[in-house]
Amino acid sequence: MNNAANSYEEGCVLLINKPMHWTSFDAVHKIRNTIRTKKVGHAGTLDPLASGLLIICTGKFTKKINEYMAQEKEYTGTITLGATTPTFDLESEPQNFMSLTGLTEENIYEMLPSFTGEILQVPPIHSAIKVNGKRVYKLARKGDDVKLEPRKTTIKEFEIVKIEFPILSFRVVCSTGTYIRSLANDFGAALGCGGYLSSLCRTRIGSYLLSDAVTIEEFVNAEKSKIERKINS
Repeated sequence: MNNAANSYEEGCVLLINKPMHWTSFDAVHKIRNTIRTKKVGHAGTLDPLASGLLIICTGKFTKKINEYMAQEKEYTGTITLGATTPTFDLESEPQNFMSLTGLTEENIYEMLPSFTGEILQVPPIHSAIKVNGKRVYKLARKGDDVKLEPRKTTIKEFEIVKIEFPILSFRVVCSTGTYIRSLANDFGAALGCGGYLSSLCRTRIGSYLLSDAVTIEEFVNAEKSKIERKINS
């Protein structure tokens, strides 16, 4: 058990498949308590309603977190057309319902090039960005007027893989700092019918793949098995 603890303190990278309804900090907290190592951090937040790959670093590898955060990311998910939400996803209720009459699949595919390459994107006001030292989502919840400036981001690939109105299934490859919620909102606005992010899964960070990740439950059970083997040996 001491050897295992020492290896985590020396540093390693864990690939975790974060479930929906967990915050990224929830995952870090669970891992930290399981391996009993103080230095544990994640390399890139996933929203509670998103699932998928979360890189967690321990020990000395926490110094490399910014390196992992800077790497290219890939996501899959769905955009629901015909309404908007204040948070650009399902953390808030859909509103401003609009008709999809006249909207065609051709309209959707023709719009994709406008959202590929280097684009300007306004982050959601319900995000962890700080303005004057305060998290903007906290200001938004208080009803304060929050204005965020557009930021440059790069969408390397934006692909609509299935259309089942009002739902679009997509795949995106993008630079760090991209808000997929904002992409969904902006895409719906450009189509003239509104849209919000209805599901999201991160499938890749750099060369690290979701298919190589383990669930939190699998990780915890594996650590328990190590301890039991150590005790019984």
